Amino acid sequence: MATAAHAGHRLERRYARLGVFLIAPTIVVFSLVIVYPLLAAIYLSFFSVYTPTLEGEFTGADNYIRLLTNAAFWNSLITTLIWTVGTLSLQIVFGVGMALLLHQNLWFRSLARSLVLFPYFVSTVVAVLVWRWLFNDLYGAINHGLMQLGIMDMPLDWLGTMPNAMIGVILVGAWKYFPFVVIAVLARLQTIPEHLYEAAKIDGAGPIARFFDVTLPQLRSVLVVIILLRAIWDFKEFDLIYLLTGGGPVTSTQTLSLLVYQEAFALNEMGQAAAYSIGMMLVMLVFMLVYIRRTAREA
Repeated sequence: MATAAHAGHRLERRYARLGVFLIAPTIVVFSLVIVYPLLAAIYLSFFSVYTPTLEGEFTGADNYIRLLTNAAFWNSLITTLIWTVGTLSLQIVFGVGMALLLHQNLWFRSLARSLVLFPYFVSTVVAVLVWRWLFNDLYGAINHGLMQLGIMDMPLDWLGTMPNAMIGVILVGAWKYFPFVVIAVLARLQTIPEHLYEAAKIDGAGPIARFFDVTLPQLRSVLVVIILLRAIWDFKEFDLIYLLTGGGPVTSTQTLSLLVYQEAFALNEMGQAAAYSIGMMLVMLVFMLVYIRRTAREA
């Protein structure tokens, strides 16, 4: 009996060493791409660093004091929140609506499900080039179409004036990322028991009542996760906004990501940029904690 117990203990230790060996590469990669850059950013945020040479002097909390007193940070934070709330709202509305449509028994459903994923998988650079052409105030298709319909008499500068620039950026962001919502919601719709709808029909519930009484409660858990994930991803969005407007006109569409980029590579203030990035990370940490608590509760 003692020999069998000893052999079992040795086998458990062998499996434990094997587990450490297998997970070690993941830990190393995680440390190199996440832990080290995070610690480096925190370290740089306490220095006044010149970007080309990465040399500077210790300034303590001066960068963080400047962050709290600088109007550019708060304006960029407000712009980021407007962008996040605006594009996320449209993603949810269009995504849920499209998922409900594709859940119906349509003859072209398979083709439509494939085509709806196109915006999500197309390169951001390609998408922005197409949308910049559509938004062009001289030969853009959007202005041409609106003028042909008689909605407006003169071409509209979509990306060069406010609030048109913010509206344009939000629309492009919603178009680019709403397929993610479609995928997640459609997967959940296919698991809703059919007898719930049959019972609602027997009770006399129409399509709208069935949506609010059956479909929406069943989608609530997945929608919470979608909103939290997309809020985190949209909050840190950089390439789409940078390529579409560059933060303009002036700084009207400049989000926190663009502010960090400007401080680091336009003004060569790497230390201040690091402080801005830490401030941005702390705001995102709120979304992450909510997401972690939500997923833990669901588990």
